[in-house]
Amino acid sequence: MSVDRRCVAEVSEQWEKRCSGPERVWSGRPNPVLTDVAAALRAGRALDVGCGEGTDVLWLAERGWSAEGVDLSPTAVQRARDAARARGLPGARFFVGGLLTWSAGHTSSYDLVTAFFLHDIGDDRTLVLRRAAELVGPAGRLLVVSHVTMPPWAKHRHVPDTTERTSPETDRSALRLGRGWVTDLADIRSSKATGPNGEYATLQDGVLLMRRTA
Repeated sequence: MSVDRRCVAEVSEQWEKRCSGPERVWSGRPNPVLTDVAAALRAGRALDVGCGEGTDVLWLAERGWSAEGVDLSPTAVQRARDAARARGLPGARFFVGGLLTWSAGHTSSYDLVTAFFLHDIGDDRTLVLRRAAELVGPAGRLLVVSHVTMPPWAKHRHVPDTTERTSPETDRSALRLGRGWVTDLADIRSSKATGPNGEYATLQDGVLLMRRTA
């Protein structure tokens, strides 16, 4: 898989700039799609791609999962590690990097791989999602949640505009998983979001849940 290291480095720097302020960037609440999906699953090994400050990984670890997260921002990852330590969650582990580079040579598999809102990541989004699918073990799940409509404040962010218009159908088509996979869920849901300056908006999010059968 090809990695544009210069682009990844530039986007990593922008995300680090955004995350390096004194306040948390994200709400600290787990993604409601994750809580719905994981509630029906037996705890196992999980990986969150683009974990941010680690809320979803921590939520899984509190429910018995051995959960890992990888993110471009060292500050976000450190906050996640600090939170895991403070909450006594040795099952939550966090790593700095982009998925394609971090997982190179990775031979482990996961029961659940999640990828939420991977729009500004530097790497080719399709390659990242395909690599995420490769890390799913037999009977495991891949959960992809994406903005079908981008937040109205997105154009004001300090992250380069590398967004792609997505939907569950376009993500499923791009993955090209073929035999050995079934679609458990392909849906569009409304979600409430808060912008960097306190703005509120209702967004349309695409939800794709794929299950590996072989």
